[in-house]
Amino acid sequence: MKKKGIKIIIALILYCIAFINFNNELINDIIYLVSYIIVGLEIIRKAIRNITRGKVFDENFLMTVATIGAFAIGEFPESVAVMLFYQIGELFQSYAVDKSRKSISSLMDIRPDFANVERDGKIQKVDPDEVKIGETIVIKPGEKVPLDGYIIEGKSTLDTKALTGESLPREAVNGEEVLSGCINLTGAIKIQVSKEYGESTVSKILDLVENASNKKSRSENFITKFAKYYTPIVVVIAVLLAFIPPLILKDASFSDWLYRALSFLVVSCPCALVISIPLSFFGGIGGASKMGILIKGSNYLEQLANTEIIVFDKTGTLTEGVFEVQKVNPIDISEEELLKIVAYSENYSNHPISLSVKKAYGKEIDEKQIIKTQEISGFGIVAKIGNQDVLVGNEKLMNEKQINFTKCNDIGTVLYVAINGKYVGYILISDKIKPDSKKAIQNLKKNHIKQTVMLTGDRKDVGENVAKEVGLDKVYTELLPAGKVEKVESLLREKSSKGKLVFVGDGINDAPVLALADIGIAMGALGSDAAIEAADVVLMTDEPSKIVNAINLSKKTMKIVKENIVFAIFIKILVLILSAFGLSTMWEAVFADVGVSIIAILNALRVLKVKNNK
Repeated sequence: MKKKGIKIIIALILYCIAFINFNNELINDIIYLVSYIIVGLEIIRKAIRNITRGKVFDENFLMTVATIGAFAIGEFPESVAVMLFYQIGELFQSYAVDKSRKSISSLMDIRPDFANVERDGKIQKVDPDEVKIGETIVIKPGEKVPLDGYIIEGKSTLDTKALTGESLPREAVNGEEVLSGCINLTGAIKIQVSKEYGESTVSKILDLVENASNKKSRSENFITKFAKYYTPIVVVIAVLLAFIPPLILKDASFSDWLYRALSFLVVSCPCALVISIPLSFFGGIGGASKMGILIKGSNYLEQLANTEIIVFDKTGTLTEGVFEVQKVNPIDISEEELLKIVAYSENYSNHPISLSVKKAYGKEIDEKQIIKTQEISGFGIVAKIGNQDVLVGNEKLMNEKQINFTKCNDIGTVLYVAINGKYVGYILISDKIKPDSKKAIQNLKKNHIKQTVMLTGDRKDVGENVAKEVGLDKVYTELLPAGKVEKVESLLREKSSKGKLVFVGDGINDAPVLALADIGIAMGALGSDAAIEAADVVLMTDEPSKIVNAINLSKKTMKIVKENIVFAIFIKILVLILSAFGLSTMWEAVFADVGVSIIAILNALRVLKVKNNK
């Protein structure tokens, strides 16, 4: 870009000198010619090279023919102006593409350069491809995590911004999973590798972004086909325009009609469309990545604008997918004592319910106090803690042991507790609704989404409670995977011909439905192989609000694309007609080509200005 800018400045200075006119036509013509060579030689070379490769009718060919023709009829200023302004347009294009690339450069920075692998008691610096599953790697402060794995030694703070778009670092301790692409900020950590580099998160994400441009939108395909047929047609018209009128019209000047034909050629170049439309989509994909949204192709970016129905999975999508203690209701004992008794009783269980109680208790458990525990399938746990006989379980356990208890009608999993045959209260545990789920649904409705639906395999009361709390239109509960597929097939028949159905799931259990929907969005599925494979859009975080951002970005991109198509085609047709009738000069032709291209490119750059709606 810097070299191109210097060339343009030099050529522009020479052009201005010749334009002032020093009463020496030969000197002026030589200066024009030097200026032309500086900015035009590259275009002429491209035109010749493309002709040898069978690509005749491109913008380089049109520029070369038009400008050499203008020189031939003595229109030196117009000839140089065409090349000069075309190069200025190319400079703007380079700037726009560079800015688009920079919007995803932070994502590209996640590519690891090396891995410090521990072999035979020594640290070896190797290529990440050479590390095998089960080997131990060491990540020092400031280094990128090269492969997925679990921390086996040390603790640190990780910068996940490049992966998730979130600026707040997160703590990582022994036993936690760490994803490749994060940056280690504080302490040195050892990680046991769980995936080879080709299957790691960083590798899959890079592959996804790099190949996003391969899947073209309908708009891009239209412009490609349009340019393929349009360019040869206008070249033929220009040739006819140059030679036919002087032969059949009396007093018609060949140089006059050649000038019109050359102006016609300059105008006909479809640069504004060929450059600005793909650039708009490229910018849209780049803008999405800044928000932590990976869109697999511009076709999906285009389709999101036509979303009519959004179908959600529940667990891990609208809810956290993690059980938490929501309520502790003690009778005749303290909350802490009730939590302690249940945590001790559940100590040897790894069930999510048990883990949530132990997490809520948050203190070290003295296993010497646990005399015995027995799990009764479908009922709960019978335990002896110290000198106390403890029952922890559901209604069936309380009824089985003839305990007089008060039923809890709250939604969730209820653990009733009895000590020495006496009821002492209950603990309510449920899956927590994500903080921005309700706001996301509200914003989707503001965006005129016709239906918001939830499909879940959970109980009816639990599913309906979540749906009511977040404001969904419909909910279908107690569904097996096959049942979800049936419901999506039914909903697909309810949308209009142009409308799209989006399914949002965690990407693990919902792969069949993600593939069935018009657009599949994997929510919070970073690191999930099934999500990246089955979904069309992958959200780097588990925030439902990102769906609203993706749809808004899609609508903004499509608005810009349509503006550029209408503006470019209208101006070109207008100036083509004026050129054919001799009512415009090559200056208007230059504006219709390069001027329109620059305006369209600047308009396309607007798509890079993105904001998160939360």
